[in-house]
Amino acid sequence: MAEELALDLEELRQLQSIAKRPRILSLLSSEIRNLEKTSNEVAKAPTPATVSQIPTPISTSGKVPVNPALSYVTLASFSWDQDNDKVKIYVSLEGVNQEKIQTEFKPMSFDVKFHDVQGKNYRCAIPKLNKDIVPEKCKVLVKPTRVVITLFKASKGNWSDLHYKEDKLKPNLDKERDPMAGIMDLMKNMYEDGDDDMKRTIAKAWTDARSGKTADPLKGYR
Repeated sequence: MAEELALDLEELRQLQSIAKRPRILSLLSSEIRNLEKTSNEVAKAPTPATVSQIPTPISTSGKVPVNPALSYVTLASFSWDQDNDKVKIYVSLEGVNQEKIQTEFKPMSFDVKFHDVQGKNYRCAIPKLNKDIVPEKCKVLVKPTRVVITLFKASKGNWSDLHYKEDKLKPNLDKERDPMAGIMDLMKNMYEDGDDDMKRTIAKAWTDARSGKTADPLKGYR
């Protein structure tokens, strides 16, 4: 900048030496004084110190806080009903925020979590349903005093229960087992679930089968 000012001053002085009109001479003299003043100020200004370009290191010793594992209160008490296409589960719970619900629907189970409900976290889940559902169609609806979980059935029909229950009356047949073993299992299950008359009939059939009186253990009550 100082070099540029010196060149400007030199040129102005040359113009001043050839100027003749008083007004032009006055303007040139004024501009020369201004440039001389500016040139002196620049010459007196201290040279700025070189700023270090080395980046300041960022400390990485601090630990990122980790949220502890959330705890949940299990909602084991609820009501439900159904029609041919779907099952509705009614959970009594106030203060639920729709945006703070976490859902996981699978073909044979569901797990719904309600976060930050009056300072607590709640959970409603069934690990094995009675029958298959369609996960992508299932939904959760929040109402003022309760939550409605809707499960859409994979196949139309009536559910005897929400939970899966093994059919005790279905023989457990295995190709590698004795052909009569499945029938005997069936009789045992019927004996456990039957009334007194049924138990007496099955007991007699067992006795006859063991004594060789009959080859068919079901013959006694067919």
